[in-house]
Amino acid sequence: MGIEIEQTTFTQDEYSAFRAALESNLAELGALLDTPDFAVGPGSLGAELEMYIVDAGGYPLHANQEIQAALADPQLTLELNRYNLEFNLSPYLLTAQPFTATEQEILRKLEALRAVAARFNGRIVPIGILPTLRASDFGPHCITDRKRYHALVAQLLKRRGGKFRIDIHGEDPLQLDMEDITLEGANTSFQVHYRVNPRDFADTFNAVQVMTPLAVAIGANSPTLFGHNLWHETRVPLFKQSIDTRKVDRYGWNEPPRVNYGQGWVRGSALELFTEVVRIYPPLLPVCAATDAAGEGAPPLSELRLHQGTVWLWNRPVYDDVGGGQLRIEMRALPAGPTPRDMVANAAFLIGLAEGIRPHVRDMLPAIPFGIAEYNFYRAAQYGLDAQLVWPVHGQSGYREQSVCAVIERNLPLAAEGLARIGIGRDEIELYLGEIERRLARRRTGASWQRARLAALQQKMSREEALHAMLEEFMTFSAANLPVAEWQL
Repeated sequence: MGIEIEQTTFTQDEYSAFRAALESNLAELGALLDTPDFAVGPGSLGAELEMYIVDAGGYPLHANQEIQAALADPQLTLELNRYNLEFNLSPYLLTAQPFTATEQEILRKLEALRAVAARFNGRIVPIGILPTLRASDFGPHCITDRKRYHALVAQLLKRRGGKFRIDIHGEDPLQLDMEDITLEGANTSFQVHYRVNPRDFADTFNAVQVMTPLAVAIGANSPTLFGHNLWHETRVPLFKQSIDTRKVDRYGWNEPPRVNYGQGWVRGSALELFTEVVRIYPPLLPVCAATDAAGEGAPPLSELRLHQGTVWLWNRPVYDDVGGGQLRIEMRALPAGPTPRDMVANAAFLIGLAEGIRPHVRDMLPAIPFGIAEYNFYRAAQYGLDAQLVWPVHGQSGYREQSVCAVIERNLPLAAEGLARIGIGRDEIELYLGEIERRLARRRTGASWQRARLAALQQKMSREEALHAMLEEFMTFSAANLPVAEWQL
């Protein structure tokens, strides 16, 4: 969905043609999903890893295009800001030790990337938000020189019609106005792609939506921005606000933000989610494909895929024409870092939880209205392992809050059952859920470690010095792939 385009301005005729193409794409997708064997195939796991490039002092290094060209790895792609890169990792069948294979691929890719980055005096760090960011690291000068990014920036600015307001509360609240959307590039994620058969899509997607707050709480890794202690996963409010084109009227109706948790439970099929995005959100990049003739295999549905890439749901449906067509769930809420082992453990935990409740999710949903699931997501992002969630219990009558740690502990066996159900071997289950269990026992996440180290370091140095010292320790542990539960405080 990071399709490159060749123009940055658009005419009304192009918008009209694009809308017509979207309607045609939806009709085609509906017909495909009515075909009994369409997109039926073995489950698989893939991922995208976003990263920062930093210099010797720990500040962002604007060198993504140079490093990408030097490495010449087709899986390495550019991001919005010139100090970010992304690896599109290989997909692995669920029967082929997908979590272990993903971790090993990350380690290989990072080793090669670090060697090339060093030639440009750069270092690579997977972390949700770089703690050493400065206001001067944002603005037009930091945008990667690609037409897609220039067009996206221009379109979002046009729709906003003014500055983007950042207002994040926390221990040390942050308020500022941004002239453009480059603060979006402060967020780096580990985005997990999970292939699902169409008949299972609705239940699996709903199960992922229910369980994402637990994975966010135990995987949080983004506690600071510009030296302010904010949410455990500050990426969540920052991403939403940094590209929010709405002028919200508290007394009137407001369209949903382009970054959100969704509009409700899926009732029938994946088509609902694709249709929803077309109906709710106006196009940003109205570029029609020169030809969309499928020939052999599934149709590309190029316009629908391009449009989907301009609406950033935390859990997003993906259509792909590869291999005769497939549907995936893209889980976007997990942060980059702290280590490859930790990122893969987060993915295993979330997929295991979702598959664990999938057979019973329809019985569970009446006890957790969608608004409550959304509430849980934001509370988990804000408070991490200190969060209190509104969680359903068997035979409940009314709501009650529970500690997220208690909910996670109670559901760890369910995650193991879910992973076993989809064919994951015992060794992988014990390895990756064991990391989750150790984090839970020690109340340790990337975010809690960063906060604790920063507080300790500030007792003997300035805040600026402490941020840099903490980052250096973070990078040492991360490069060694030492799970965060084992990091020294």
